[in-house]
Amino acid sequence: MEWTDEAIAKLKTLWTEGLSTAEIGRRLNISKNAVVGKAHRLNLAPRPSPIRRHEGATQNPRAATPRRALGPTLPPLSASVSASVPSLRAIMPTAKYSQRATPCCWPIGEPGKPSFHFCNAEAVSGKPYCESHAAIAYVRVRDRREDAA
Repeated sequence: MEWTDEAIAKLKTLWTEGLSTAEIGRRLNISKNAVVGKAHRLNLAPRPSPIRRHEGATQNPRAATPRRALGPTLPPLSASVSASVPSLRAIMPTAKYSQRATPCCWPIGEPGKPSFHFCNAEAVSGKPYCESHAAIAYVRVRDRREDAA
């Protein structure tokens, strides 16, 4: 953009009026970054940051607002509705989750192709993979000093 004397004068006027850089840019048909750059090169007075706190402002404006008491957001289910819905114990197996065998999540094949699947062998306790895939996935990091010797 060519900065004419007229455009610079208008920029200075709008800047002193306190308009935002985006608004000045709209009025001059330029980007707000062009406005900021030219204002910096002209050494115009810096703007107060909308993010930084002012000295007279409170440190935490949200702390001044009282908190609402949290109440139930939905009404409780009536006995007739809860009686008609089967309980989770009837649907889920009786074994606890931690005791159930989890399948290995090691991907085999290329995702999106019909042959893609997961290993599904029994996973090692606390890990998402079976013993053979966990040996591949969890490799001990070698110390660089071992390489130097």
